[in-house]
Amino acid sequence: MAFLSFILLIALTYLIWRITDQLPDLIFRISEIQRDVAELRRTLAEESTRQAPPQALPPQRRGSETSTDAVL
Repeated sequence: MAFLSFILLIALTYLIWRITDQLPDLIFRISEIQRDVAELRRTLAEESTRQAPPQALPPQRRGSETSTDAVL
């Protein structure tokens, strides 16, 4: 039983070593993906602002809505 535990410990140690060996590459790839997504969002935002017509402001109402006695 102790031999099997030792083999399991060696296998887990090897797997952890392989995972930590790959972490810098994984972090670099994730940062590249984040940069690409940010660039796509910027591009989409610029296109939507260029294509959207300017919005007119609604006319402001004056009269009974602004008076204090029209609240109730």
